[in-house]
Amino acid sequence: MKKPTAKLREELARLQEELKQAETRDAERIGRIALKAGLGDFEVDAGDLQSAFEEIATRFRNGSKGGAKVQKAAVGPSQTAGQSAEA
Repeated sequence: MKKPTAKLREELARLQEELKQAETRDAERIGRIALKAGLGDFEVDAGDLQSAFEEIATRFRNGSKGGAKVQKAAVGPSQTAGQSAEA
């Protein structure tokens, strides 16, 4: 049996609110971690910070918890950790 449109809209609204709350919890958690790591102590371009977070997300998605192996591969001979190839 199909759900009426009004019921689907109610369910969608409830799920959107649930998603918003989950995203807020995640943002607060990640923000606390970033502050503990010292990211609140200096100006960081939002694009650069997002790129760094995307690299971290990729590292953890690929199952590397230590990250040393991934970081060594990503850092060129004339770069230090934290520098990008464009710098």
